Amino acid sequence: MGTFNVTIHAGDPARTRFEPVEALVDTGASYTMLPAALLRRLDVPGMGRRPFVLASGGLRTKEVGQTWIRIDGREVMTVVVFGDDGGPALLGAVTLEEFGLDVDPLGQKLIEVPGLLT
Repeated sequence: MGTFNVTIHAGDPARTRFEPVEALVDTGASYTMLPAALLRRLDVPGMGRRPFVLASGGLRTKEVGQTWIRIDGREVMTVVVFGDDGGPALLGAVTLEEFGLDVDPLGQKLIEVPGLLT
């Protein structure tokens, strides 16, 4: 599957300020990860630390928080990981599901999908 970037907007917890971010769509990542400096600039509080398995197979503990993400004019409060400054921003699977979005890898775009109730 090919990878692609989308522009998302990260907001502060009060939903008063949003900043655009180019994020790699990564369905293999559990959560959305944004540079820690951006999250701190938006006054996003940390809620603790969690371990994460890296693509290389290693394990790393990272700070997590919650804040607003805007995609195509819609906003959802979601868990975010405080990433390394200068590192990539990732749009993860949980945020995609909260928005009701899936990935069209050929068209390199996000598409709306219905939720599942079983």
